[in-house]
Amino acid sequence: MKENNTNKPLKPVKKIVRGAKSKHTDVEVYNFEPGSEEPQALNLEILFEDNHLIVINKRAGEIVQGDKTGDEPLSEKVARFIAMRDQKPGEAFIGVPHRLDRPVSGIVIFAKTSKALERMNEMFRNGSVDKRYWAIVAGKPAEDQGELLHHLTRNEKQNKTYATALPKPGSKEARLRYKFLAGGDRYNLLEIELLTGRHHQIRCQLAAIGCIIKGDLKYGAPRSNPDGSISLHSRSVRFTHPVKKSEVFIIAPPPQDNLWNAFLKMLE
Repeated sequence: MKENNTNKPLKPVKKIVRGAKSKHTDVEVYNFEPGSEEPQALNLEILFEDNHLIVINKRAGEIVQGDKTGDEPLSEKVARFIAMRDQKPGEAFIGVPHRLDRPVSGIVIFAKTSKALERMNEMFRNGSVDKRYWAIVAGKPAEDQGELLHHLTRNEKQNKTYATALPKPGSKEARLRYKFLAGGDRYNLLEIELLTGRHHQIRCQLAAIGCIIKGDLKYGAPRSNPDGSISLHSRSVRFTHPVKKSEVFIIAPPPQDNLWNAFLKMLE
């Protein structure tokens, strides 16, 4: 079916965010190009919003929920933004059904109601949210696409996860699918589909096959990225809306830097 692309503001964000909304038979597709307007005061990039959900393109370096650093988490920024925009007393309700590691960029879904939070929590638990990541890696898998199965053991003190081929006491099974998308002189771009949700799963499993994510010192990269990020981006999600029951597909543009831009051009 032919897509009906428009440049109209996405309601109810109104004039704050502009993007292209394409309607298929039963799927709403939201694909925002770099350069869309943002809520300037809090530096948020909103990919999707309705009465039940708000989806943000997280920048690398932001934390999703509060931690011992004391830095303001993205969840609080979003709550403040909604309260200011909608002129609500105090902070708006924001629920967090999933997280992204601090050095990772991309899609984070927040719930604006307790009903949406409860249902999104269940969808993430039962694996009915289709999450795809892009990773820029040094090294190339032996096959252009495939599935990885490892058993992961988390070291809490090191905040690091270790992969083994066979189960160990306390280990958890981890599975993902990967697909080679594009290659350069030094780095390759992979698409990752998570089949389980484990601590540092993508970072650990890719490192285990010699495909270390660019900038990921913890898992073997020789040097960090200048901004402290790692080149792992939550690119898209597909799920059934927790209240409306329509299927929603959201795409997040990757960070604006020369390498990401080069890979985007290769995919055109």
